[in-house]
Amino acid sequence: MPDSTVAIKGVNDGLLITLDSVEEWGMVTANLAAHIDEKGEFFSGAAVTLEVGARPVRKDELSSVKALLERRGMTLFAVSSESDTTLESAIALDLRVRANNQPQIGSAYEPDTPTFNSEEDGTIGVMIRRTMRSGRSVHSQGHVVIYGDVNAGAEILAAGDVIVWGKLRGIVHAGADGDETAVVCALDMQPTQLRIAGYIAISPPEKRRKPKPEVALIRNDRIVVEDWDG
Repeated sequence: MPDSTVAIKGVNDGLLITLDSVEEWGMVTANLAAHIDEKGEFFSGAAVTLEVGARPVRKDELSSVKALLERRGMTLFAVSSESDTTLESAIALDLRVRANNQPQIGSAYEPDTPTFNSEEDGTIGVMIRRTMRSGRSVHSQGHVVIYGDVNAGAEILAAGDVIVWGKLRGIVHAGADGDETAVVCALDMQPTQLRIAGYIAISPPEKRRKPKPEVALIRNDRIVVEDWDG
């Protein structure tokens, strides 16, 4: 089995399995099964984070890998990817997700690629088109956009902005790498906990009568919440 298609290594919370992002999917998953089978029961009982780079993986494809691992006594609990399609598939299967924008196995590194101006060419991020239920989490090195609600018990961590096109009830941390210009926007802003860079705010227990779009940002060394005018 070519080492370039599958890589398995131990990490603090189990195993990290990295799959090639270019080769044919059926061949890669067959190589994965063969690699695990070669080790007998060595991997049995392991919790697995799956890294697939920029490859878009459909829900049925990811479900097949999940079943492949389960038949060998392993548990798929998280997926790391650059693809929105893959991240949405993982969330649909109740898996933890992590947006990853670093080069992956099978992707080419181009040192001469120009640096883009984010004001003109857009910035990296992840978009989720579903409600985030309790226990789910999304981490991104860029922005996070949720088309749906973020329920209490769900968590969003982003180096950039967080935009929720719905109700925000969970924990959110924007500007996680220290960006104090980051903002959090929601159609109904009632997070359990809200952080921007190193600042933190907790929603008061009382509820507003009429939810309205709002934006949270840092002003005068504290988090303030204002009307979101779009």
